Amino acid sequence: MTADTTEAGTTTAPARRRLSRQLLSYTLIGGSGVALDLVVFLLLHNVAGMDEQFANAISTTLGIANNFVLNARFTFERRDRLVVRFLRFYAVGLTGIVFTNLLFLAFTDGLGIDANLIKAGSLPLVLALQFVLNRKWSFA
Repeated sequence: MTADTTEAGTTTAPARRRLSRQLLSYTLIGGSGVALDLVVFLLLHNVAGMDEQFANAISTTLGIANNFVLNARFTFERRDRLVVRFLRFYAVGLTGIVFTNLLFLAFTDGLGIDANLIKAGSLPLVLALQFVLNRKWSFA
């Protein structure tokens, strides 16, 4: 039994509030990372003419770094083992890069759908997956 659960294994009210606060903070911080990611992607792909998969890797990496710093400080309030936590956070971020690149292969390369739409559409799915993985692994 942890401080967040009762003897019956249910989550306590303070634990639910903390989880809700973390999810809200993660989402807001994620929004800043998404904005950074999307702007850099659009600049690299649309302005500089970079291949969408390379542009995605660079833009997502910048978003990951932004989000790690802010989440470590504000969401999960963890400042110990920062190198290990960053490597885990980046590994989780790589799942987003791989997932989005698979979507590019299927929908942009395969079906001719605009890469900008695929990038934007992938972001909410990636955010949800990464919150769970980061909460359970990177900042556990």
